[in-house]
Amino acid sequence: MSLTGTPFFVTAVALAVVAVVVPFVWWGRVRGPLLVRGLARLAMVGFAQVTAMLVVFLAVNDANGLFSDWDDLLGRQDNVRSADDLGPDGLGGRRVADLPKTRQTFRPVPASTDGRLRTTLLEGQVSGVSAEVYVWLPPQYDDPAFRNVEFPVVELFSGFPGTPSSWFAGLRVTEQLEPLMRDGRVAPFILVSPRTKLLGDADAGCANVPGVVNAETWVSVDVRKMVTDNFRAVETPDGWAAAGFSAGGHCAAKVALAHPDRYRYAVSMSGYNDPAAEPASIVGRDERLRKANDPLTLLRTAPTPPRLTLLYTGDGGDGYQQGLDLRAAAQPPTRVEVRRVVGGHRTSTWAEEVPEVFTWLTRRLEGAGTAAHRR
Repeated sequence: MSLTGTPFFVTAVALAVVAVVVPFVWWGRVRGPLLVRGLARLAMVGFAQVTAMLVVFLAVNDANGLFSDWDDLLGRQDNVRSADDLGPDGLGGRRVADLPKTRQTFRPVPASTDGRLRTTLLEGQVSGVSAEVYVWLPPQYDDPAFRNVEFPVVELFSGFPGTPSSWFAGLRVTEQLEPLMRDGRVAPFILVSPRTKLLGDADAGCANVPGVVNAETWVSVDVRKMVTDNFRAVETPDGWAAAGFSAGGHCAAKVALAHPDRYRYAVSMSGYNDPAAEPASIVGRDERLRKANDPLTLLRTAPTPPRLTLLYTGDGGDGYQQGLDLRAAAQPPTRVEVRRVVGGHRTSTWAEEVPEVFTWLTRRLEGAGTAAHRR
């Protein structure tokens, strides 16, 4: 039975109801020695507590998209086929222009309210990662008036643990943005959410670690190419942004700073700079990898200041101070904006930020003249 399916949730609710009813009926009817009666009643109480916790867990998981299935929950999921050493550019000596077209088949996501959210299983040509990717097309995409328009893209990264559905379930990103896109307050972005939890219980941190995982290449090369090969998407970095919350915020800032030739904007909500801030991080355990994947180090050691605009949000040490540190190190044309946001490290806080974050992105895109490209 599926972890996220309605049948399992209904079954769990039914069991919780039974667990409440049983003590009322059988508490005084238990017979036998004192020890037997005590154990039987303890079992009733334990069963009631377990079923109640199960219902709460399933509700939270469905609402936030933390785990997609049982293998994901139990840390048995491994989305890595191979992990060659791809070098500093993450391409292993190849050119994206020379790679064959990535043609994908997409299926609708049943939980989608507007029918425009779809998913596909992508086998990365370069990264060696095979995982699902969610894609949402803006309301203008199928409008005949926009048939010759190439749309800007925002790549969305979830926290850890998390799934590609986290932004759509927990943050309600399309539910909030669709009306804003229809009335022109937010640009018609294509939203792309790849799986970033690739190694069971370990956090890949959007990093390339030879022999382990090429998560950076997965999100910045394979997923990006899949989008431009299958949809009318802007191909230049001016039309691409990365956004994430918590571990996903770290991921967004890190890939943008590592590849300003692929992204022009990044948003980090309650993100950290030091990978070791996430205990499950595979790069946080190695000092060399830790520094190499720290956005602050990437900015300080860049040969030239990257043409990149970043937004950091959070409070105190939960994203705000990290943004201030990055802003202090930034030199033109790098721009770092920092906003204090109260509410704590939780999904409800990030969900409230969604309209403002995408309004911010829209203003930056329009300022660069890249809200949409005509073919």
